[in-house]
Amino acid sequence: MAIAAPPDLSNTQIPLQPLARTYPRGVFVEPHQHAWGQLLYAVSGVMWVETPSEALVVPPQRAVWLPPGVPHGIRVVTDLQMRNIYLRPAIAATLDSRVQVLEVGSLLRELIVTLVANEQAREGEYYHALAQLAVLELHQARRSAMRVPLPDQTDRRLMNVCQAVMAQPSLAISFEQHAEQAGASVRTLSRLFQASLGMGFAEWRRQVQLATAAAELIQGVPVSSIARSMGYSPSSFSDMFKRALGMAPSQFVNSPTPL
Repeated sequence: MAIAAPPDLSNTQIPLQPLARTYPRGVFVEPHQHAWGQLLYAVSGVMWVETPSEALVVPPQRAVWLPPGVPHGIRVVTDLQMRNIYLRPAIAATLDSRVQVLEVGSLLRELIVTLVANEQAREGEYYHALAQLAVLELHQARRSAMRVPLPDQTDRRLMNVCQAVMAQPSLAISFEQHAEQAGASVRTLSRLFQASLGMGFAEWRRQVQLATAAAELIQGVPVSSIARSMGYSPSSFSDMFKRALGMAPSQFVNSPTPL
């Protein structure tokens, strides 16, 4: 899919540039980068944001902070109503120097939505005040540790398997099936997983399942539905989730420490 032109980022006198975009399910925005920092947020829908080293699943209660110059692609899981905020380099430099997943509270959400809705007035005093408050909220937002490592691009077969698992992380699809679809032997793919990611296929897929489940739990999807979609029984899924994260799925949403 061709990337829509971003806003004019040549005016460094304004603090930020907002942009609204809509993407249908299944779209993949090819990797690209920006000279300004970028906050990727969707008021509805779920996306995977892929950087050269990791993939981040992003439900509406989360946003991704991308420092200037970070290559990233976007894999749209469901119909997406995106609200982007570009921060000029001087302001971006005051925020994290690495990619972060941020928890979006009610105030930050309203600030993002209002900034985008009032884009035409972005040089006014009111807009600048909103922008300053939004930046303060970005500093205060809690960070998430839920990340999935990605392989380098040296072997497309491995990346094809990883992308297929992110699209459908169910146990019902075996490693052998993924290998056949990627055009590689099981032995070759096993070696590639260990060499590039330092773990086997089953462990890596479990990380994808946990990240996907966390995003769905945050949105209120029942545990039984999540378990079935991934090929687990509810009890076996809950056991897997608790072993990995130290808490039951029912406890996750109200956990004081976001993952």
